[in-house]
Amino acid sequence: RTIGDRIGEAKASGNLGNTLKILGQFDEAVVCCQRHLDISQEQGDKVGEARALYNIGNVYHAKGKHLSWNMAQDPGYLPQDVKETLQKASEYYERNLSLVKELGDRAAQGRAYGNLGNTQYLLGNFTEAIAFHKERLAIAKEFGDKAAERRAYSNLGNAHIFLGRFDISAEYYKKTLQLSRQLKDQAVEAQACYSLGNTYTLLQDYERAIEYHLKHLVIAQELGDR
Repeated sequence: RTIGDRIGEAKASGNLGNTLKILGQFDEAVVCCQRHLDISQEQGDKVGEARALYNIGNVYHAKGKHLSWNMAQDPGYLPQDVKETLQKASEYYERNLSLVKELGDRAAQGRAYGNLGNTQYLLGNFTEAIAFHKERLAIAKEFGDKAAERRAYSNLGNAHIFLGRFDISAEYYKKTLQLSRQLKDQAVEAQACYSLGNTYTLLQDYERAIEYHLKHLVIAQELGDR
């Protein structure tokens, strides 16, 4: 500010916003991220503007998750304030998405799609969530980003469960399992086995459910995860 560096001030405000978000000070975080957005727009800095929109989406997303942690409810059954917060997150991700499309930034589009899928899932809009996660999946494959691909399969599996399409969920969870083994991520492998166990229980294929739950148990014991 002293030297009149507006772009520097915008970036510093954005960094403050992200740090306040991590500290759980969501309302202050929004103020800082909004300053990042305002200055970027004033300076015609499209990249900064896109980043600021994404960051504000993240603050509302984190706030929404934080507010709903205390409630062990299924997605979609949320108090009004939580719903409004997640809808705001979604709106900012949408604005970010249209801007990064304009900028031709595919990696940023992937991130926006993934977060839109997650917010729509929490809001109980499972069909919309699936559409977004499919877009996320396509971009992850484009970039050969196995970790993002794995997350997309997992999220697609979860959303199909709530639509009662258990057979489709099982297929997605199997792909999650395959990738978690490729990535040598045992915690995620255990999670995938757990999801498959539950899905086969819903499909009333109890033999297979037992098989996957036993695999989950073995890994949990290996990891010493009580």
